[in-house]
Amino acid sequence: MNHYLLTYTLSADYLERRPQFRSAHLALAWAAADRGELVLAGAIEDPVDIAQLLFAGEGPDTAEAFARADPYVTNGLVERWSVRRWNTVVGAGAANPVRS
Repeated sequence: MNHYLLTYTLSADYLERRPQFRSAHLALAWAAADRGELVLAGAIEDPVDIAQLLFAGEGPDTAEAFARADPYVTNGLVERWSVRRWNTVVGAGAANPVRS
């Protein structure tokens, strides 16, 4: 198991437009969490311009598929997104624990 960080760059009008797409976005996110794919997710505040979603899996495909299906992405609330492997080394859920 590896960790993949999906990073969204949010549109300037994200907060104004979010309400009409939030239920569908959260349904998609909770379904991924229930399957054990999505570990944590949320927006970065002050300002709300980035959101990060942490996925667990063998490769980036699950995170990429999530972004392609996300109503926030398909309706332009997300200006761009990227998925990068996050080499987690400390903590109970670390993918590659390292102790000295």
